[in-house]
Amino acid sequence: MVGGIIYPGTFDPITNGHIDLIERASRLFTKVVVAITANSQKSTLFTLEERESIVRESLSKNHNVEVCTFSGLLIDFARTKNVMMILRGLRAISDFDYELQLASLNRVMEPKIETVFLTPAERYAYVSSSVVREIALLGGDVSLLVPLAAQNAFRSKIKA
Repeated sequence: MVGGIIYPGTFDPITNGHIDLIERASRLFTKVVVAITANSQKSTLFTLEERESIVRESLSKNHNVEVCTFSGLLIDFARTKNVMMILRGLRAISDFDYELQLASLNRVMEPKIETVFLTPAERYAYVSSSVVREIALLGGDVSLLVPLAAQNAFRSKIKA
């Protein structure tokens, strides 16, 4: 196994595709830091605290996974966590351009930190948090797309 890696994201909510990548990375790296961004340009359905709680509950069985929140530049946060690799998921070719841009910019800001790309299992290649949110808010069944903690959070949010 290689040292630590950081997996940043909004995780609004965490999906089974995210969990697939995290679990696979946890077999390759000694530590996986799941870093939930506080200052996303996206508007989120769940608060930062709710997202952190959902992620923690969903990953509680993974012993070498650390869950935390951050704001500011990812590169700066990665330095504070002493990790030299960033994990990013690629579902489709449409993700590649954006992810390549991010990886290149991060390398300009910190040449010592590398970006590693993983693709999710085929059954999760179409799953995104935004699509899951839309399905759930329209009353659809998301039980095959998100962990139980996220399903429960949707139920609570929709009732409120």
